Amino acid sequence: MEYEVRYYFASEKLDSIIEKLKSVKGLKMGKRSYEKTSQFDHPNSEMSFYSKEVDGRFRIRITKNDEIAKCKISWKRRVPDTTSTDVNKEEEVEVSIKYDEYDNLMFLINNVLKMKDIESYERYRTIFTNDEVEISVDEYPFGIALEVENKSNTENPREVVKKWVEILNLDINKAYRLSWDDKYSELCKSQNVKQYSHVTFDLPMPKVEE
Repeated sequence: MEYEVRYYFASEKLDSIIEKLKSVKGLKMGKRSYEKTSQFDHPNSEMSFYSKEVDGRFRIRITKNDEIAKCKISWKRRVPDTTSTDVNKEEEVEVSIKYDEYDNLMFLINNVLKMKDIESYERYRTIFTNDEVEISVDEYPFGIALEVENKSNTENPREVVKKWVEILNLDINKAYRLSWDDKYSELCKSQNVKQYSHVTFDLPMPKVEE
């Protein structure tokens, strides 16, 4: 299981967020990477991953910077007790493949398995880590997401997340409990902006406002 919380901020807050994390003793900063994530649904509508009974996301993600290029297949699902506490608990399974097999994978997904292409998004991600936690700063076309995720195998995962939320001077009760697409949809509706299935930096976007 994965234990995490997530917060959203205006894009203008990026530099101050990065500087704050760089000042925290013991955190190692990774390289800023470009990511594209595509999400697919089961070809049989009766077995949809997006149904309330399943509430899952099947994802294919590429990650690139000037040092690495990788590809990952992942499954993420909100379980019935995901929001029963103040830290999200979610099911997540990941498989890594070679980056140069990405095109063949997409061919199989689209033309052989005939999965439904539901949505995709671009973002830039910078990760700060230590033995306890992984803190991701995600630059979406509509705003910044800050994610605090447990990485400890020995400590209570919920307590690790709450500890680091306190270190970052955030309020655990103000964490956003849903996924990126929920946030994007909410912003589009509240700001009367057209909603796209494929969220990219070159499209008109709503904005997270402070």
